[in-house]
Amino acid sequence: MTIHDLQPQNVWRCFHALTQIPRPSGHTQQVAEFLVNFGREHGADAFIDQAGNVVMRVAATPGYEDHPTVVLQAHMDMVPQKTKDSTHNFETDPIETWVDGEWLRAKDTTLGADDGMGVATAMAIVEDKTLQHGPLEVLITRDEETGMYGAFELAPDTLKAKYMLNLDSETDGEITIGCAGGLDVVCTMEYQEMNVEPEGMVAYTIAVKGLLGGHSGLEINEGRANAIKLLARVLYAAVGTGLAHLSTWHGGNMRNAIPRDGEAVVLVPQQKEEEFCQLVDKCCQTFNHEYADIEKQGIQLTATKLADIPTKAVPDDIQENLISAVLAAQDGVMRNIPTIPSIVETSSNLAIISIADGKASVQILARSSQDSMKQYLCNGLKACFAMAGMKVKFEGGYSGWQPNTKSPLVETMSSVYEKLNGERPKILVVHAGLECGIIGPKYPDMDMASIGPTLLSPHTPSERCYIPSVGKFYNYVVEVLKAL
Repeated sequence: MTIHDLQPQNVWRCFHALTQIPRPSGHTQQVAEFLVNFGREHGADAFIDQAGNVVMRVAATPGYEDHPTVVLQAHMDMVPQKTKDSTHNFETDPIETWVDGEWLRAKDTTLGADDGMGVATAMAIVEDKTLQHGPLEVLITRDEETGMYGAFELAPDTLKAKYMLNLDSETDGEITIGCAGGLDVVCTMEYQEMNVEPEGMVAYTIAVKGLLGGHSGLEINEGRANAIKLLARVLYAAVGTGLAHLSTWHGGNMRNAIPRDGEAVVLVPQQKEEEFCQLVDKCCQTFNHEYADIEKQGIQLTATKLADIPTKAVPDDIQENLISAVLAAQDGVMRNIPTIPSIVETSSNLAIISIADGKASVQILARSSQDSMKQYLCNGLKACFAMAGMKVKFEGGYSGWQPNTKSPLVETMSSVYEKLNGERPKILVVHAGLECGIIGPKYPDMDMASIGPTLLSPHTPSERCYIPSVGKFYNYVVEVLKAL
């Protein structure tokens, strides 16, 4: 069985078309043009706005012209994550999908169901002229995953709708009515590299791979290992005992993905080579013991000897400051919501590190549903890295989406779900960031909620979509539009 055999065919056909168009964050022009052409081919007034978002305006079904306008909202970009051995190029190659029982997966990469399933659902509704609905607006934003830039730059006069269905949630049977806000903490510095005297030295690459990784909002509470943090522990022990000296360090590649792998190149005195290798082996055993119940596939920590010795390295004081700051920085859950202890309130994701060629940078995504706690967290991170001599700035800040517990839209959606499935959906707020929190203040009178089919492990190569939930989700959206 392949994706072409799945039901409902209209949704899966649209999703397959998306998988054939490279659309990593930062490279969305091609998919934007595809979506505009798709909309026009099916009778919509479709265009790309000044922010790079795609907007489609769809006429109401005859007899429904006086019904309120509804926005179907999703984002066009996907997180480009792949396994260490994959040769996939996200800027040129299509995504290869395969059916694994009741799940659709991708070959060694993220699937792009986040938020390709939301986009495909909107596309299927646009092309189906048999449905009953009032006037529709489809908003498909750019670069949600790297900073929600499309939502931030959306003009406040673009939409006219009364209701908005965000199609970017990831669990069937749930209606999300609130989310955390976020702020990027960007730390940088430049340093004068020191020359390496190769006599009596060898070089090794310390690599961490095989971690689960995951979505830094949805899965930050699961205690998964962070590759950057693990390497910081190894480097702190090796450098602090004179077993190694840091040359370069890289890890992570997306601000909202828990880092799955990373590597550091170090210089090791020949007479301490055996002791260094023993330390790495001991760290590997320790990490696998600590995370045995979480990283069940095992943590791979290796030290591989290099044929060539680097000619440059990080100066003594700089390497100690950088390693110490990364080791000390808050990562993971900081606090749960006091009144809803099952939901994370405040967290940080130590997402990306790059130290090489005289430049060092660290990127962290902080989240919180309380603006004051978000600022407290970010100030603490700033203090930590400033003491290491780094310049720290905050970027892309946005407040959380505050829930409307008396939403008429949510009441209608709950009733429709109960009619279709015999039970009421869960109403909740989430720690992950949703574009509703940015779009909402631009349209203060718009009632909004977020729904989606069931996805697991988004932002990782293990991302998968639960096939039975897709038809259920599509029918639900169709019936909500009819009810509104």
